[in-house]
Amino acid sequence: MITLAELRNEYARGSLDEHDVEPDPIRQFQLWFQQALDAQVPEPNAMTLATVDEQGQPSARIVLVKGADERGFVFFTNYESRKGHDLAINPRASLLFYWIELERQVRIEGTIEKTSAQESDAYFASRPLGSRIGAWASEQSREIAGRTVLEEREQAFAERFGDNPPRPPQWGGYRVVPARMEFWQGRPSRLHDRIVYTRNADASWQISRLSP
Repeated sequence: MITLAELRNEYARGSLDEHDVEPDPIRQFQLWFQQALDAQVPEPNAMTLATVDEQGQPSARIVLVKGADERGFVFFTNYESRKGHDLAINPRASLLFYWIELERQVRIEGTIEKTSAQESDAYFASRPLGSRIGAWASEQSREIAGRTVLEEREQAFAERFGDNPPRPPQWGGYRVVPARMEFWQGRPSRLHDRIVYTRNADASWQISRLSP
């Protein structure tokens, strides 16, 4: 029987050189993201979001990126959830994309800002009806007595709003404004390629290679 310590893979699908990457990390991310789409990676928009609470306790969960441009990386959630509470206290976050089929990961660190009400409204309106009702039904991260509580709230809000529920006031978007982005490409013998972009005071980017 194989033990956990014996589980390992050898990475050999690609390489990454600091002289070949895009000068802007957002463009480099968009290039890699398109390649993940082309490779039909399952849920390439899934990312780990890490936050820290007032005691310094980190927590992480999977969310879906819904926008990635020169302004940053956008996701949507309940502002009164655990992650929302953390971000209100400490408006910094870390993101991680891991595309195992391509042996790649992207790490992003930066500050947090809320998206505009207009941006949140537009995305909310594009969601399936069930998801829009669900945003009202779920008091995210709060303890409930059982699933029937959730189902009863869902039914009540469906009857209240019908086919056109408005965006809940406690629901909207966050944007992670990157200050540091690292692109990791798996290589043989654990000598992986790690290229990091660090934002300078003038908003330009410095590119460096890190030892694995």
